[in-house]
Amino acid sequence: MAKRNAFYAQSGGVTAVINASAAGVIETARAHRDRIGRVYAGRNGIIGALTEDLIDTGKESARAIAALRYTPSGAFGSCRYKLKGLEEYRAQYERLIEVFRAHDIGYFFYNGGNDSADTCLKVSQIAEKLGYPLTAVHVPKTVDNDLPITDNCPGFGSVAKYVAVSMREAAFDVQSMAKTSTKVFVLEVMGRHAGWITAAVGMAEDAATPIPLVLLFPEVAFDEAKFLAAVDAKVKRFGYCCVGVSEGLLNAEGQLMAEAGTRDAFGHAQLGGVGPVIAKLVKDKLDYKYHWAVADYLQRAARHIAAKTDVLHAYAVGRAAVELALAGHNAVMPAITRTSDQPYRWKITVAPLAKVANVEKKLPRNFITADGYGITARARAYLAPLIRGEDPPPFKDGLPQYVRLKNVAVPRKLATAFKV
Repeated sequence: MAKRNAFYAQSGGVTAVINASAAGVIETARAHRDRIGRVYAGRNGIIGALTEDLIDTGKESARAIAALRYTPSGAFGSCRYKLKGLEEYRAQYERLIEVFRAHDIGYFFYNGGNDSADTCLKVSQIAEKLGYPLTAVHVPKTVDNDLPITDNCPGFGSVAKYVAVSMREAAFDVQSMAKTSTKVFVLEVMGRHAGWITAAVGMAEDAATPIPLVLLFPEVAFDEAKFLAAVDAKVKRFGYCCVGVSEGLLNAEGQLMAEAGTRDAFGHAQLGGVGPVIAKLVKDKLDYKYHWAVADYLQRAARHIAAKTDVLHAYAVGRAAVELALAGHNAVMPAITRTSDQPYRWKITVAPLAKVANVEKKLPRNFITADGYGITARARAYLAPLIRGEDPPPFKDGLPQYVRLKNVAVPRKLATAFKV
């Protein structure tokens, strides 16, 4: 089989471990130089392909690529840019194929979440329609943990660890000051439609470390009176209460409680911050002194406290994506399949993109306690292995040392430009 080049791009919100997947892709491709020539990356994700702004990863040393395993965020730049329907916006897809043809790209690895899986599938479809030989493999990533088929999504485990640790530490702080100061602490976490990260906040509390905790999931409609009664009861019993709330919390009418009225590039509602909304409600109705925090980018950028399991998963799906492509699999995603909880064991399997694209996996109701404010033993069994283990980056002078790649541009070959 003739040697052909590969294209890799990062999409959507970045994570603490997405670069580990990049390392998995690039290192595995380099190990198959007989089949894969150059590995190009898209500068700022799929936009790099549309505008023919490619990065030659071959200009990076083996040491620099290996250091990606310990570096957060997107080393090549990411984007929120969704390709629309094949027929309605056919020109976009034809442009991708035009760029791929110009640079002899035969392998397309797209690292992202639900929308990226859809894009990867559509690119494989247009390549087939145009008679262009291309193998497209989606590399899973999303802190929301809402991709179907795969047991979990790389990026989630590290966010889960971060929010659980943060809530546990904050709870110790609040408890120590509750007599004369703050009695309610609210932590807002990510999770637009699925409460996986909110559930992870529940791991802050266990038998050895009891915490009066109330969790607010997007899967459970917000009941103001019931919530206030739960918080009030915990403050009266324990002296304080901690609240973990998903950014995607819905009211009784099914509306986002924090919607700001604008939309992002994927057409999703731009959320305006439910944490302060909940905190103000506690103040107005219960008159308890409060503090609130929004984990925001901190939760997905915290490579210093990444879960080792998550790092291993992220690298493994990157490596598997290349191996699947070389084995002839097209329009697929390497999925993580759990084979045992205790001890935790897992393997990589193959998921067809037709069953992944634009499908959201919600938090199961049996992961949420009957009152709607906590997590069950089943949820703990699922979450526990994903936050386990540490894999810290190298430190120097007290700070983590992260790599910044040279990101050398590939000379353009097309005369025509493309505007995005």
